[in-house]
Amino acid sequence: MSFEKVLVVEDEPVVRGLLTEIFTRRKFAVATAESLGAAEERLLKESFDLVILDIRLPDGDGQQFLERIATFPERPLVVMITGHASIESAVSCMRAGAFDYLMKPFSPSQIDIIIKKGQAHRQLLQVNRLLSNAPAEDGMLMGRGPTMVRLRQMIERVAPTDATVLITGENGTGKEMVAREVYRRSPRRENPFIKVNCAAISENLIESEFFGHERGAFTGATERREGRFELANQGTLLLDEVSEIPAPLQAKLLRVLQEREFERVGGNRTIKVNVRIVATSNRDLQGYIKKGEFRQDLYYRLNVFPVQVPALRERQEDILPFAEHFLARSARKMGIKVVEFSESARAAMLGYTWPGNVRELQNTIERAVILSEAGRPVSAAALGLDIGEHIDSGRVLLEALGEQPVPMEPVRPGVRTISALEKEAILAAIEQTGGNRQLSAELLGISIRTLRNKLNEYRATDEQPAEDVSD
Repeated sequence: MSFEKVLVVEDEPVVRGLLTEIFTRRKFAVATAESLGAAEERLLKESFDLVILDIRLPDGDGQQFLERIATFPERPLVVMITGHASIESAVSCMRAGAFDYLMKPFSPSQIDIIIKKGQAHRQLLQVNRLLSNAPAEDGMLMGRGPTMVRLRQMIERVAPTDATVLITGENGTGKEMVAREVYRRSPRRENPFIKVNCAAISENLIESEFFGHERGAFTGATERREGRFELANQGTLLLDEVSEIPAPLQAKLLRVLQEREFERVGGNRTIKVNVRIVATSNRDLQGYIKKGEFRQDLYYRLNVFPVQVPALRERQEDILPFAEHFLARSARKMGIKVVEFSESARAAMLGYTWPGNVRELQNTIERAVILSEAGRPVSAAALGLDIGEHIDSGRVLLEALGEQPVPMEPVRPGVRTISALEKEAILAAIEQTGGNRQLSAELLGISIRTLRNKLNEYRATDEQPAEDVSD
């Protein structure tokens, strides 16, 4: 984040002229003041990034004025200069809020070092303010199935590059976690990761959020503010739910992606940035393009490297590992000793379609932990899932995934057991396919081996199904 405006507060004409020349040659806008009174007047009217402040001035003590600056609405970085340096003076100024301390005479190279340090410090402050509300990692990228393996492979391929990444998927699948993993594995991982939620910002403010604004640019703009692109300079910018960007701003965003430059709202100075873009969307952008709600050229700029995050129902092999991860974390967080799920709870989770995906699973487990008794497994009732007729498929999936069955929980009279529902589903599939085991297994979503084992169990209890015709 570059400095733009500097105020030099110095009563000695030679020193004041030297500082003005140094900053002017480095393309800064420079204002000067010969006294504390004049400096205060300028600071109350204008915004400055940096103030060079002499300790001894005709109308007062620069260190006392430093403390006064700390009360202003905008607080520029302040560098104290003096021709009578002492350790005590330097320590006192730093404690009062000075960014640095410079002794006369000084060289242009010393000023360059201060500028570089100051710019990095200011960007760090702004970034930390944004990151203070960043969500904690919640394990959405764990998973042992082939779809998650492929997803991690794609992340490993694209992360080391500077390619723009478009991450699509339903709500709750973990798109932001994918974006953070791309950042974490990239060469930019030591630089800022800035997120802007395009769906959560009003249309009137989103341009200011993106590009910043100058003081007085609109009602309420009482100070200059850097936008997310500027804060993300040298780092990564996440455009979350990019489909929600209003049409008028899409053209400006396209220009930034092409030229890597923009102007703040109300400003005319062109700001250049070096930012990697990662975007997410839960919408059908192609459909938005056909309806004229999203620019096709912007889509092509964003869709350099597409990544599709699968829905949880498409990777059922990951449901139980996710659930166990969230169970351990929620139990630890709440201090409740719940360490496992009952068999009915596991079957219920496998039989549910999870329209809210991993986020819904996480919230469901947290609620179930609260409702469960310490020392007892989480029950299906505690999960509160409306699985209806799908409970049988969940029970079948338990065995298909290699789970060892355990005795079922006691069932109230009049309630059919999961085993009975499972058997009914298998027999119905055999009948529907005319005894073809391969088709039956595909219809049930289980392996042919699991189906054979179940049929052998039924024969062993003299409850054989209709004779199968073919394999």
